[in-house]
Formats: sequence, structure tokens, C-alpha cells
Amino acid sequence: MTGQSRKQKYSPEELKELIHLYGETKDPAIQEQLVRAYTPLVESLAKRFVRGQVMYEDLVQVGLIGLLASFRRFDPSFERTFESFAIPTIVGEIKRYIRDKTWSVYVPRRVKELSPKIKRVVDELTIKLQRSPQIADIANSLGVTEEAILETLEMGRSYHSLSMDSELEADLDGNTISLLDLVGTTEEGYGAVEQNLMLERALQILDHREKEIIQLTFYQNLSQKQAGDIMGMSQMHISRLQRRALGKLREALKVEQLETAT
Repeated sequence: MTGQSRKQKYSPEELKELIHLYGETKDPAIQEQLVRAYTPLVESLAKRFVRGQVMYEDLVQVGLIGLLASFRRFDPSFERTFESFAIPTIVGEIKRYIRDKTWSVYVPRRVKELSPKIKRVVDELTIKLQRSPQIADIANSLGVTEEAILETLEMGRSYHSLSMDSELEADLDGNTISLLDLVGTTEEGYGAVEQNLMLERALQILDHREKEIIQLTFYQNLSQKQAGDIMGMSQMHISRLQRRALGKLREALKVEQLETAT
């Protein structure tokens, strides 16, 4: 909206006539005149709801949608001013936007609708009872179950969230850490899985006897003598084949590690 377009001022009678003409003709040119005339009203209402992450420009755009809806639905025959009809419509549109769009995570619509009602009733009951209201007091006042109140209060904590990169003060010297530093632990299992995969690939270079010896002596924890009895070989022969197999594996794993590093 340019500054020039806002210079034109309309008297209450002229606005009333324009609204009446628009209701009869739905002329886009008249609608544009009305939008220019009532944009300051929308901006004034939007400023009341600007807080936190809610952007002023977004609320103005949402308010203008409510203004357009007011033009379409206003009935002059009820003998009330357009402003008295438009303001609740615009405010309602802004409140719906805030309710639906500004939660950090998804929550059910019933929670979004109940949350502002709880806040209002808590204030009212605090004044009326001269104490902080109990869950039962709030539930009875709103005509809902206590479980619904508790669910809404719990999910209400999700209205805002912190980035995992948010910095937190760690000590009195002003050193900081990120929220991510406090979440989770180092999982050693990933390294073990990677090592097992590398070992499985390296085992493929061994012949059948060497694989069987490694399986018996390292995976089944048998002695060289016990492995020799199973395979029909002397302990000395098993020892020699085992040393040869381990030498092959060491060389294969060195090559694997070099290829991974590059």
C-alpha cells in the first residue's frame, strides 16, 4: 500500500455509501477503495497481537482477509455500523492464525482451541476465588473433563521450542555450550558394527581351512588342540595355519582402512 493511496480520506457517510454500493454491485474498484480506507484499522488491530515469533506483516495480511470477508458478509439492514461488525471478524481471523500457525509442533485442534479458554478462565477464577484455581475448578467452569485440561496444559509447553544450536551458559566465566551438547551420548555400537563389517570383508581372502580355524578359535573360543581334534590336524599345524590367517587379515584390514581414509 503506497503513501499516496492512503491520502484520500472518506467521511463516515461516504464510507457507508461505498459499503452499500459494494454490497449491491460487488465492484472490485469499490472494494479496493474500501480496503485502502480500512487498512489503518487492520494495522491498528494487528499491532495488538504482535509478540514473540508472530510477525506484524503476517498479521496485517491475515487481518485484510478478515476485512474482505466483512465486506462480503455485512448486512446494512441490521442497522449497525460496519466497524462494529468488521472488528470482531478481523480479530477472529488474526486469533485463528495465531492459534493454528505459531505452535512449534503439531498439536490437535481441540488443544489449540481450549488453551486460550483455560488462560481466560484461570484469570477469572483467580479473581473470583481469591486463590489459584484447581484443575477441577477449571474443568467445571469450561464443562470439560479434568483429563482434557491436563492434556492441554501439558501440550501447551510445545507452543515454543528451542533450536538444538541454542547456546546455554555453562559456567560463571561465560563459556557456552549448545543444547545439542546436552542431548544424547556417544554410541560406541556404531564403531563396533563398522569394525565387524570390515572384518567380514577381510575374511573373504582366507581359504576354507583358514576360515574354519578362525571361526573355531576366535568365535567359538576353542583351544588350538580342540580345533585340531575337530579338523583332524595336530595342534602345531593349527597354530601355523592360524598365524598365516591372522597375517592375511592384518594386511587386508590395513588396506581397508587406507581406502576408507581416502
